[in-house]
Amino acid sequence: MEISLFFEPVDCDKLGFFPQKNHNRLGDHVVAFSDSNDEDDLTGFDAIIVGVNEGRQAINNAACENAPDEIRKYLYNLYQGKKKLKIGDLGNIRKGETTDDTHFALKSTIARLLASNVVAIIIGGGQELTYSVYLGFEDCGRVINLMSIDARFDYDQNPDAEINSQSFLSKIVYRKPSYLFNYSNLCYQTYFVDQSEISLLDNLYFDTLRLGEVRENIEETEPIIRNADFVSFDISAVKQSEAPGNGNASPNGLYGEEACQLIRYAGLSSRLSCIGFFETNPNLDPHGHTSHLVAQMIWYFLDGRANRVLEYPGNNEDGFIKYIVNASGHDNDLIFYKSKTTDRWWMELPVSLEKGKNLLRHIMVSCSYNDYLKACNNEIPDRWWKAYQKLM
Repeated sequence: MEISLFFEPVDCDKLGFFPQKNHNRLGDHVVAFSDSNDEDDLTGFDAIIVGVNEGRQAINNAACENAPDEIRKYLYNLYQGKKKLKIGDLGNIRKGETTDDTHFALKSTIARLLASNVVAIIIGGGQELTYSVYLGFEDCGRVINLMSIDARFDYDQNPDAEINSQSFLSKIVYRKPSYLFNYSNLCYQTYFVDQSEISLLDNLYFDTLRLGEVRENIEETEPIIRNADFVSFDISAVKQSEAPGNGNASPNGLYGEEACQLIRYAGLSSRLSCIGFFETNPNLDPHGHTSHLVAQMIWYFLDGRANRVLEYPGNNEDGFIKYIVNASGHDNDLIFYKSKTTDRWWMELPVSLEKGKNLLRHIMVSCSYNDYLKACNNEIPDRWWKAYQKLM
């Protein structure tokens, strides 16, 4: 499918950005696709930007459809880091006659980028677009780990409820057959979440961390983020004083520096295939603070990607130290791997190849040194237990 049919190419004149040779701003080196670009050229890019002009299903935040070019104004003017990446920009997906048209265009685009092994950076639109991205993974037959950084779960207990920015998760959970192996939420705020939803996600063996838990030990979020195939970031997870451009912003949330650190972890991951920055509303952002913050978050993502190390215990065990922990009262030893290069940790789940043949990517679970210490103290790590239950 020619996905270029869905896009309005980037107009640098409209952005007020004028590329200059021999300059090191991102915008001077981004390859902006046009109607004449050959889609076979998608391969070889380290990341490709996809803007989405769609806000009709964004609760209290419809003007988020105007975010893509506002974010680009700041992003293109940021300077590259030491290591250079090849970055493309497909432009903005035009708002369809119906929201279904926009969802189809984004789903098809994500499937095309996944097939080309290119990381997609989605900017603009409501967070319900997360569902379209999920369908793109589904089209490729890929069972995924989805992570949301959000103050809310965006779950509606009515499976027949219309999809919007605060109900998309239920659409993913209820969809059959399921291509969702794990869901994680970072930075939820308890007063925005029904206790029954917390219990439901816990019963599904999903991972949730409150804002306070993230802030108390932000380094412990790295393994969760490293385990994700797709990260969906709702800018309302950032406190209103730091990012006012959102109709659902609140006084509490992440600081800008914390948001950038979480996103850099995503960039360092060799597993992640897609990241989305949703719900930025330029109409509520007169000084551009929010768009500027999102641009800097994307910069940190790219910086992480430029410095990532491609490693996975199942591919090269010589690069790892293997630890076997005998947990008394447990039928299986707990097997850990520590990278000799980065000191990152993984756990191997005791699942037969026959039973897990369609889920090989999920048998090795990212973890931390603290998980290893828990196992040494004869305590089964929560991460290990939840993943094991989903493979039983």
